[in-house]
Amino acid sequence: MKADTQLAAQNGQPHGGALSRRPALPRGTAFWLVALAFAVTMLGTTLPTPLYVLYQHRLGFSTLMSTVIFAAYAVGVLTALVLFGRVSDVIGRRRTLLPGLAGAALSSAVFLGADNLPLLITGRVLSGLSAGIFTGAATAALVDLADENAGERASLVATVANMGGLGAGPLLSGLLAELAPAPLRLPYEVHLGMLAVVTAGVWLMPEQVKAGRPRLTVTRPRVPEQMRATFRQASITGFASFAVLGLFTAVAPSFLGHLLHLSEPALSGAVVCTVFAASAIGQIALVRPLGQAALAAGCGLLIAGMALLIAGLAGGSLFLLLGAAVTAGLGQGVTFRAGLAAINAEAPAGQRAEVASTYFIVLYVAISVPVVGVGMAAEAVGLRAAGIGFCVAVALLGLSALMTLRRGQRER
Repeated sequence: MKADTQLAAQNGQPHGGALSRRPALPRGTAFWLVALAFAVTMLGTTLPTPLYVLYQHRLGFSTLMSTVIFAAYAVGVLTALVLFGRVSDVIGRRRTLLPGLAGAALSSAVFLGADNLPLLITGRVLSGLSAGIFTGAATAALVDLADENAGERASLVATVANMGGLGAGPLLSGLLAELAPAPLRLPYEVHLGMLAVVTAGVWLMPEQVKAGRPRLTVTRPRVPEQMRATFRQASITGFASFAVLGLFTAVAPSFLGHLLHLSEPALSGAVVCTVFAASAIGQIALVRPLGQAALAAGCGLLIAGMALLIAGLAGGSLFLLLGAAVTAGLGQGVTFRAGLAAINAEAPAGQRAEVASTYFIVLYVAISVPVVGVGMAAEAVGLRAAGIGFCVAVALLGLSALMTLRRGQRER
């Protein structure tokens, strides 16, 4: 997700020209190749989404286990954020991006031979590690490679590459699983081919950061006292929005298959793609016009999305499920970008990385832990009741955030 994107760019030390004597592409060409590499890496993180039902049939595991497999991705991301969040500022963008691509390739290679649960979980952890390493470094690299005074365009391209890749992953694998042979192999073979192409581009990119001695530093979660109220507001809305993202990514295929009796992988991929596309639209098109009302509007959209999802699950309606995906996706995008902007605006310059890393830890806990809870509840009370209960909990979180925002406005 945009993860520690703006941070890495702010904390980097870009120089005017490439710092390596090896052959290098022009900056303009390298810019678009890095953006493509960003999209391909993020595509791999959601590639297995519409295939979970096929893995369930082949390996015989439950909906709960499918949520655990999905949550393993967040373990990898959190590990990368804590240990490698600022590594590209030290060793350079290219030296960080290449291991990120290697992790993505390893993940797809593991999935190619995944015939048991440990391999599926290993593939997801590797995917999370690659995304956690790649996201901040790729956005920082795009800012470095952009023309002077084009930082806003670079951030926009990073958002499109990030969310576009996340949305394209399930759409691609769903279509391949539906229309081509070997549904549990071909998507990963295609992804490995894509990675080979973009790795060549990253290998030839000019380095804009003076590389120093590698060192492992742990990013400690910390929030300055003077901004804890703002952090609390952003975290509540962010937690709710990323929990929704996790639900659609992890459980939407099960909702479609078990409750609506629509088990086509292409349809599952399209529904998940819709959520990410709506999130990108919310981030790009709605946050700036909404201004200070963005967080409240995002909360309202999340609550409306959960109401639509409750109705869709209760009535078995694909139309309402798609409406929920669009509405909740818009709310997720707006609350995420508005919350990150609010935190960055108030965080002291010397603690910006720590504060944002703490925020992303909250978000990636949200994307994993609640969906495992849904899986556990599904074992006890059924998938429909578990999904409806989740929607009610998210709606209450959104309502709580709205009340906190209004209280804060009155106090000002």
